[in-house]
Amino acid sequence: MSDDPRIERLQLNTRRHFLRHSTAGIGGIALNALLMRDGCAAPASGAERSGPERMGAGANPLAPKQPPLPARAKRVIYLHMTGSPPNLDMFDYKPELARLDGTDCPDQFLRGREFAFTTGTPKLLGSPRKWQQVGQAGMWMSDAIPNFHRVADEMCVIHGMHTDQFNHAPAELLLLTGSPRSGRPSMGAWTSYGLGSENENLPGFVVLISSGVQPNGGNNSFGSGFLPSVYQGVQCRSQGDPVLYSSDPAGMSRHSRRMSLDAIRDLNQLQAEEMGHPETLTRISQYELAYRMQTAVPEVMDISQESQKTLEAYGAEPGGSSFANNCLLARRLSEAGVRFIQLFDWGWDYHGTSEGSGLTDGLTEKCATMDKPVAALINDLKQRGLLEETLIIWGGEFGRTPFREGRTAASKILGRDHYPDAFTMWMAGGGVKGGFEYGASDELGFSVAENPVHVHDLQATILHLLGFDHTQLTYRFQGRDYRLTDVHGEVVEPLLA
Repeated sequence: MSDDPRIERLQLNTRRHFLRHSTAGIGGIALNALLMRDGCAAPASGAERSGPERMGAGANPLAPKQPPLPARAKRVIYLHMTGSPPNLDMFDYKPELARLDGTDCPDQFLRGREFAFTTGTPKLLGSPRKWQQVGQAGMWMSDAIPNFHRVADEMCVIHGMHTDQFNHAPAELLLLTGSPRSGRPSMGAWTSYGLGSENENLPGFVVLISSGVQPNGGNNSFGSGFLPSVYQGVQCRSQGDPVLYSSDPAGMSRHSRRMSLDAIRDLNQLQAEEMGHPETLTRISQYELAYRMQTAVPEVMDISQESQKTLEAYGAEPGGSSFANNCLLARRLSEAGVRFIQLFDWGWDYHGTSEGSGLTDGLTEKCATMDKPVAALINDLKQRGLLEETLIIWGGEFGRTPFREGRTAASKILGRDHYPDAFTMWMAGGGVKGGFEYGASDELGFSVAENPVHVHDLQATILHLLGFDHTQLTYRFQGRDYRLTDVHGEVVEPLLA
């Protein structure tokens, strides 16, 4: 090694360049070893080659892959209630909190704590809802969700959820991307990266948004982060063109569009061969997928093909835009081979600042648009033999306080503030126990008293159900291996059927 630091740095750079870019020597051997690791999915046997693979530009990034471990679920339907439902008024029955309704919140629960909109000493708030035990297991559920009462035996309810964030966007990003900051791949992107798509004419990850508002984390909540952009969620609409800009431009025939794409493909292939940049291959794959989607997507998104009985069960209306329509579309997309379908439904931020965000009439009206189509989705998948291989996830980004929200303390409308320490989520199908409750909050709902489940534990469990060790499904970026669960997370074994 030379004593001259400039020459030494050049020598190090030369070795680094060789190890990083060599394909036939040590770099190729290392790459092969990495591809053979347990965390990487293998191509599905008999999978048809398509898109850029046919064109000689490398493997199709969305080709179907077999997970490295036995999978209990083939796909995920994630129902995210943006704003976070009031778990204490839906799933977590607290008679002691009701008994102490209107009394001062004990200081032990407030000392050293910060809340989004509450200061001073708030009043405890017992639920104004009526409660009953439902299903064979006798789960407690409120009258806000009557349709859930009939599918309770399919639900795996987690009462011990907790998170690190108490504001919407950071909490949503932590839940869906593993980090409270923007820039990480979403859960759907990781799934698409690991498993590809079962249908070469459809994306691996589809996003449906209802109530007219984007999720709190924006596109980052369903983005690909530093993964190639082919894995990001494709937002579809139940009204108008299913995918924006997918139609042929005015005056361009299908044949002309094909010729145009072929020319662009050839130019991109030259760029890929010269530079080897993965995003170039992604661009080729996306153009080809978009072309194929022009026929496949309108067909799968056309709910008018469903029977009147099915439409009524969901409360769906062809040509409209609603959460009910999106639940029915989720079933159609999962049936067509989409790996991850994410539904965002805005309007679950129950502060009590308006009638619509109150815990009485407001919650009743909102739940009426949600629990019927979700119950119908569970029953529909079960009748079609798809529930066992489809994992349904339902929940928000955090919980709600056991006391009244500070700004509305003197109002007749009841509301709760954001709360990260204890909340409820549930799953169904896809290898989890049905009619099962796990964990518990304390008698007032302030903290997890039994079997806590952090959001990273939930992520690890979801990946496990899909056939992945969450510590091995990684992507190298800026010199380190990243994963959905960061450096945390444990599979919650008791939830598994």
